[in-house]
Amino acid sequence: MTGPEVLDVARDAIITLVLVAAPLMLVGLLVGVVISLFQALTQIQEMTLVFVPKIMAIFLAMLIALPFMGDLLQGQMTRIASHIVAK
Repeated sequence: MTGPEVLDVARDAIITLVLVAAPLMLVGLLVGVVISLFQALTQIQEMTLVFVPKIMAIFLAMLIALPFMGDLLQGQMTRIASHIVAK
């Protein structure tokens, strides 16, 4: 492989990584902000209050987004396999 081909594969892999991780990260961010607002409004400063709802929300988002994530990863593997076969 030449240098530009390696950069293309790496760029494609990074874009795939961001697209696969984005739904879970956004759900975690939104749940964290909502719980932080709740803690600020009620002045409850319990550190463990954040973890359980965030873990449950991320798990639920993972169950919902799993087909989307699998399709993206399968497409990435297909593109890498076609690069390998073409060489």
